[in-house]
Amino acid sequence: MFDRAVQLKAEYRGATLRETPPLAGRTIAMLFQRPSLRTRVTFEAGMNQLGGHAIYLTEDVVMGARESVRDVARNLERFVDAIVARTGPHAVVTELAAQAAIPVINALTLREHPCQALADIFTLRERHGSLDRLVLTFVGDGNNVYHSLALLGGALGMEVRLAHPPGYGPNASIVERARQLAAAGGGRLEFFEDPTEAVRGANVVYTDAWTSMGQEAEAEERRDAFSGYRVDTALLDAAGPDAVVMHCLPAHRGEEITSEVMDGPRSIIWDQSENRLHVQKALLVELLAGTVAEE
Repeated sequence: MFDRAVQLKAEYRGATLRETPPLAGRTIAMLFQRPSLRTRVTFEAGMNQLGGHAIYLTEDVVMGARESVRDVARNLERFVDAIVARTGPHAVVTELAAQAAIPVINALTLREHPCQALADIFTLRERHGSLDRLVLTFVGDGNNVYHSLALLGGALGMEVRLAHPPGYGPNASIVERARQLAAAGGGRLEFFEDPTEAVRGANVVYTDAWTSMGQEAEAEERRDAFSGYRVDTALLDAAGPDAVVMHCLPAHRGEEITSEVMDGPRSIIWDQSENRLHVQKALLVELLAGTVAEE
């Protein structure tokens, strides 16, 4: 899939149009119960560039109230080729996948954010050539983005570290599964409380907002708990001169990351943002077209 993303990105950058787009005549339904900038635009633009069409559905489809998840899935499987779901509870996505006879893509739940991790790991592969033995330190809480990075990065041979304050660790079942994947793929998971210790020798310092969607009531408490976990120049320097910084966005400048770092020469944040487009296009082609026809 990453090789396919390389090809699709080159075509996009070169404004190369295929005579027969790989997803011509295909349609996806985007079932979003959470706000979105990058995920919505990249999936919609991606389908358009691949010759297909995306239908954006918002809270007009209130699953569990107006209509059950099962019934939504069974309707949509008759209308479209795939469902892209962005919800709160992870159970909604798993039920959609269980009930629908078409592919269901997790575009974010409170438990996992796999499309983000795919773009992030692709960005590192693009930069370093190989993922083997790369060290990524996530500074923040064990949230959905960390979960997906741990699962994918460990499986592909990376060392994925997490620096978090007490009480803000990851889901234990995710950690167990990530350790299994890491053992099979040559990767490793490590945990720290001290962010300076955690970033030493890291190739990548990664951060995310301290308060995720659905946690707004905890914002002040989290601001206090994470006050020592800001990614600034000093923390990035502690990682080493070649370390780069990543953030899945949206960012709260001055909280989890400083503008100096975010806009500085060691930031690859905008690269990983762009790569959401290319990797998700590759994922859609993988699911809906099988292979990209050679030119």
